[in-house]
Amino acid sequence: MASGLTRRLRLPALESGHRAPLSEQERITHLGWVLTDGGMPLRTRAAAAIVLLYAQPASRIVRLTLDDVIRDDGEVLLRLGDPPIPVPEPVADLLADWISSRTNMRTATNRDSRWLFPGRRAGQPMGQDYLTALIREIGIPTTAGRSSAIRQQVLEMPSPVVADALGYHPVTTARLAAQSASTFSRYAPGDHSRPALRRKPGEGEQ
Repeated sequence: MASGLTRRLRLPALESGHRAPLSEQERITHLGWVLTDGGMPLRTRAAAAIVLLYAQPASRIVRLTLDDVIRDDGEVLLRLGDPPIPVPEPVADLLADWISSRTNMRTATNRDSRWLFPGRRAGQPMGQDYLTALIREIGIPTTAGRSSAIRQQVLEMPSPVVADALGYHPVTTARLAAQSASTFSRYAPGDHSRPALRRKPGEGEQ
């Protein structure tokens, strides 16, 4: 264009890959949908529930194994960080249904697969891009859904607790807590059981 060799062109603006988080109502609506719509593939519903409830990216979801779904005295826990996080009953039932009917289990080498989401290649988990595409096919925006879920978590729990339980970096959850005006944004980890020492009158004054 500068040399006059072609007419003036107008290039389209680049679209950002980032989306605003879903509203809490939208997240709950999507979650209710995947928990109750039996017409959707079971594996997609199970993966979407983990995204919408625990803010997990597909790259982590595909690395989960059966050993990460823990049954402890009637309670179901999911190991995403430390300690494992409780799974509410509707989601626990969905995970149990999926585990009992996992796909890609017919080949001889895959019959004993421990992956929560087995892939087509023997001994390998499902590809993260493929799982992301499956979730998006049912209308769940993965990035916006995760953003909404993690922001809700830091509103309900101290950000260091969320970081440990969901496998996030503490700096990330602290920043999100501050952005979300969380009442726990000033929480400091550690032992808070010891009472603060009282100063004597005049002590420490200069």
